[in-house]
Amino acid sequence: MRLLIPVALALSAVMAGCSPPEQAKVPEAPAAAALPPGRPAVYAAAGEGPEPFVRALYAVYVAGGPGTDTPAPGQDPIYSRMMNATIGADFRVANGEVPTLNYDLICACQDQGPFTLDSLTVGQTGVNAATAAVVFTNAGETTTQTLNLVREGVNWKVDDVIGADGKSVRAETLKVIEAAGG
Repeated sequence: MRLLIPVALALSAVMAGCSPPEQAKVPEAPAAAALPPGRPAVYAAAGEGPEPFVRALYAVYVAGGPGTDTPAPGQDPIYSRMMNATIGADFRVANGEVPTLNYDLICACQDQGPFTLDSLTVGQTGVNAATAAVVFTNAGETTTQTLNLVREGVNWKVDDVIGADGKSVRAETLKVIEAAGG
């Protein structure tokens, strides 16, 4: 028994000397947080979670707006496959006329002015689904809307926009597309 105690102490001393000291883990900053507001930050945030994704979306507007580098209707990576299909079909059935979705869905506007994100509440409704209740002010007008989000692959995307009136942009657009025979 006397021999076991010194051997155990020696082994624990050797093991302690071989192990690196415990260090407090520093949380890694989200990739999107390191980028200036814009599409690259939105795309990076899409893989981080629903709240970083929505914050990155609206940071673009707070910083002055998306500019002219937006993808063609129906091909925008911020939208889900279903939403992109709806947007693309709406554009096609317009056949050169003004489509139903003739405004920016994220800011609910055609023209952007001074912009603030006033409130954001994100709740995950499933493993691959979330909602974001958003309140923002654009050009002095406060707007409330809800973004329905879906995770496709590793990225979060906007699957629908519900206006303050409770109407689904996707459902309203689908009615127009169906009426046009598209």
